[in-house]
Amino acid sequence: MTNTKAYAATAPDSGLAPHGIDRRELRADDVAIEIDYCGVCHTDIHFAHNDWGVTQYPLVPGHEIVGRVTAVGDQVGNYQAGDRVGVGCMVDACRECEACQDGLEQYCLNGMTATYNGQDRHDGSITMGGYSEKVVVSERFVVRIPEKLEMAAAAPLLCAGITTYSPLRHYGVKAGHKVGVIGMGGLGHMGVKFARAMGAEVTIFTRSENKVAEAKNQGAHHVIISTDDQQMADAAETFDFMLDTVPVQHDLNPYLACLKYDGTHILVGLLEPVDPTLNAGNLVLKRRVLAGSLIGGMPETQEVLDFCAEHDVRCDIEMLDINNINDAYEKVQKSQVKYRYVIDMATLKNAA
Repeated sequence: MTNTKAYAATAPDSGLAPHGIDRRELRADDVAIEIDYCGVCHTDIHFAHNDWGVTQYPLVPGHEIVGRVTAVGDQVGNYQAGDRVGVGCMVDACRECEACQDGLEQYCLNGMTATYNGQDRHDGSITMGGYSEKVVVSERFVVRIPEKLEMAAAAPLLCAGITTYSPLRHYGVKAGHKVGVIGMGGLGHMGVKFARAMGAEVTIFTRSENKVAEAKNQGAHHVIISTDDQQMADAAETFDFMLDTVPVQHDLNPYLACLKYDGTHILVGLLEPVDPTLNAGNLVLKRRVLAGSLIGGMPETQEVLDFCAEHDVRCDIEMLDINNINDAYEKVQKSQVKYRYVIDMATLKNAA
């Protein structure tokens, strides 16, 4: 075991503070990584505060990890010391079920192992995330960061990026399609960039007039103010896809009405019951589909990194000193970051 500096929450109201953890010795298929940067995801905050009632403390968040390989196990063939690599939202799965065999480990029929707050399948220990100096991960769950990508900006691609890329790719978004993106936070701004890079005509739906200029700056062709009844009425039955990134309960009915027949509304942010009630007529009468999507499997996670390198797509980030992580959590909750915090792990070495 190797003692490693980290930041952890020890209770729902503790905030995050320096905390030592142990990283395992290398297994045969393991890759040891010195972490350079780690993105801050809203999910980190939910787990730190135990919002979903499943957090095991101490908790070290962080599942948007990039760094460099420092050592590899005896059976590792794809990586060597010095390689630029990343680790996303999962670090293991059963590897044997139909989903795993299809490269869709996020849908593992026996449950994926999350990068933090999961249970290691071999020794039963609780997984600890990327707010730390180092991490050890099976090579199957490590991806390569293309040289063209800036390391810090690549970190959020491992969650925010793959979460929006995967459904657009799965449902076949291409040139000629009209895509609406609901919400313009960390997920939404990436959805705009990906849909546009795929050739679609992209419209942002936002509640705020103040975001119109910023939405167009992010690449949206059009902006619709969702609180404007006339604008929503004018958009009726015009879209092929809706990518819904809003993480809190909201009325889906007005957005479903904006879809053409055979249109698809994809949820990537909402994990709670739909409220207000869904009017099934919005689906039945136009053969529309209401779908959901969770991150992406390992092949597709590598694909999104390569896609970003090829199409010059990057996440907009603000760099963060880990000593300021608790303030950053408050700002994320108030939507005061554009659009993703990324922790410079060099600041962990000097953390109080």
